[in-house]
Amino acid sequence: MKTLRQGLRRTTEALARQLARPTEATPDWNELEWQLAMAVAAAHGVSPLLGTLAPWQHGAWSRFVAEQRAHVLHRHRRIQVLLERLAETAHAAGVALVPLKGAALHGPGLYLPGDRPMADIDLLVDGRDADRAARLLLELGYEESFAQWKHRVFKPVADSPPAVLGEHRDTPVNIELHTRIQERLPLSTVDVTARILAPDARPGLNAYPSNGALMCHLLLHAAGNLCNRTTRLIQLNDIALLAMRMLPDDWNVLWQATDGEAPWWALPPLALVARYYPHAISPDLLARLAACCPPVLRAVARRQDLTRMSCSALWLHPLAGIEWSRSLGEARHYLANRISPPAEAIAERQAMVRTQLWLQGQRWVGLSRGRRMLASLAGRAPRMDTLYVVRTALRQP
Repeated sequence: MKTLRQGLRRTTEALARQLARPTEATPDWNELEWQLAMAVAAAHGVSPLLGTLAPWQHGAWSRFVAEQRAHVLHRHRRIQVLLERLAETAHAAGVALVPLKGAALHGPGLYLPGDRPMADIDLLVDGRDADRAARLLLELGYEESFAQWKHRVFKPVADSPPAVLGEHRDTPVNIELHTRIQERLPLSTVDVTARILAPDARPGLNAYPSNGALMCHLLLHAAGNLCNRTTRLIQLNDIALLAMRMLPDDWNVLWQATDGEAPWWALPPLALVARYYPHAISPDLLARLAACCPPVLRAVARRQDLTRMSCSALWLHPLAGIEWSRSLGEARHYLANRISPPAEAIAERQAMVRTQLWLQGQRWVGLSRGRRMLASLAGRAPRMDTLYVVRTALRQP
């Protein structure tokens, strides 16, 4: 396991540096590290980008990134056709929708078709139109898979994902329907919906009101993933590319996004981006955000790196996210939920076990909650998503 941990760290940090500052020098990796690099690239959603930014001379790597780009390009075309159908049906039904994150990032030309994977389509709809939007998805051949506090998930009827490493052209395109844009960090809910769904949104598909609104959403989503230690390299790249198009006034949307509350949650994702993309984020902006960030979280943000804050870490952190607590009372509440999870958290876990390919058939999933908790506190609880992608990579020819 030590060899795997070291290999995951070495390849993760190397890929992050390569994406930010490309070089032509091929890494001096052994065969295991090349396989782990493919696992990391797939897990972090950057394999197609690295096909052009990391033209390294290694047969298996070269084939993998080229194939990944072809699959992502094929899926991009499928998703574009689906978005066009959604635009037509939503316009006819008088429902306003906002395509979120990946679908929006292609609009301003930050990415070319085939550059950036999209696992699914995220849509924001006014809560009063949620049921009408759901009926539209049913009419398009979808069925509701499960619902949680953040969104409702719809999947194509009678379709299942292939068990492959990374992207595949035949992977179903799921749709996540949101009525709010919010994150729990880890308990305080931050909501930026008002900055993204404009009051005058028209029936059909609508863009984000501004680059500032898009950045606000990207940062809040990244904050939620940092809190859960599920950050992906593609998120850092998204933020860096958009940041280089932002004007100073665009950043003020952060301060307008939560009814006057300072955006304390935006410092950790921007600090992590600045670690790898030092010229993308203004030091003045980081200083302004540091002034409103809680002291403990501010200190943690200075030390974090991609490996520790993502699935590149082989073991689960027993208290991941506790540093985001803004008071002792919130920290105690966090610990109480870890010891005795609320019914909502248990239901979410059951939905994940039922729907996520990487959790199915795994022995760890079948252990009692008590045994999982003891293993987690001992620092020996495996990350099932990491194990799945590593095992898949090691089975590659």
